[in-house]
Amino acid sequence: MRIAVITGASAGIGREFVYAVDRQDSFDEIWVIARRKERLEELRGACKNPIRPISLDLSSIENVDEYKALLEKEQPEIAILVNAAGCGVFGPFAEKDLKKQLGSAQLNALSLTAMCHVSLPYMRAGSSIINMGSNSAWQPVPYQAVYGASKSYVLSFSRALGRELRSDGIHVMCVCPGWIKTEFQQVAHHDDYIRYVDRWYGPDEVAAQAMEDLKKKKTVSILGHPVRRQVRLVKLLPVNLVMDIWCKQQGIR
Repeated sequence: MRIAVITGASAGIGREFVYAVDRQDSFDEIWVIARRKERLEELRGACKNPIRPISLDLSSIENVDEYKALLEKEQPEIAILVNAAGCGVFGPFAEKDLKKQLGSAQLNALSLTAMCHVSLPYMRAGSSIINMGSNSAWQPVPYQAVYGASKSYVLSFSRALGRELRSDGIHVMCVCPGWIKTEFQQVAHHDDYIRYVDRWYGPDEVAAQAMEDLKKKKTVSILGHPVRRQVRLVKLLPVNLVMDIWCKQQGIR
């Protein structure tokens, strides 16, 4: 059985990846993973490939064991794994709830790592892994300290893993978009700390760009020339200056 696996599939970028992957290829099943099963069920009528909804809360790493058990039972070939589940907490680190911040780091970084590890035995030459990073991966982000750090981890992990798997013919790509209009922003957004946004992109645009970049075997996918220019600039400027610019843009100290 040849499958695709997509996490965070109930909304936002994860959902758009389901549509993009469904359009691009044929599978025996697409496994869609998220907390809200009713949202996953909706995908059955919207895709040409068979959809298997799997209700799992990946903010708890123990739940990855359920996914692992399902793989052991079904013994599929995973053609593509998209780790799109994620969350963030905006605001001063010292003032924000510790459990929420640890949950963000868990979901963005450690659960993603676990999903890759348990999926790899079922992947072969020609398979692909897409990990959801962020434009925040390129710099420290005050008032998004844990979120930015977790996405830096994803970028570094994806690059290193891709090098390790290159001889096996398994390609790894990290997606690093700018500001995206999704439910994630509605949950994480806080007017006191995020006041300036240069440009919003749609989650469908991010997924479409990523699938095109995957065909080209890129290791990093970045949507939009302004975001690419920003990434190049961040690499050249001193870190403290980059953080000063960010804080000034947001009107915070």
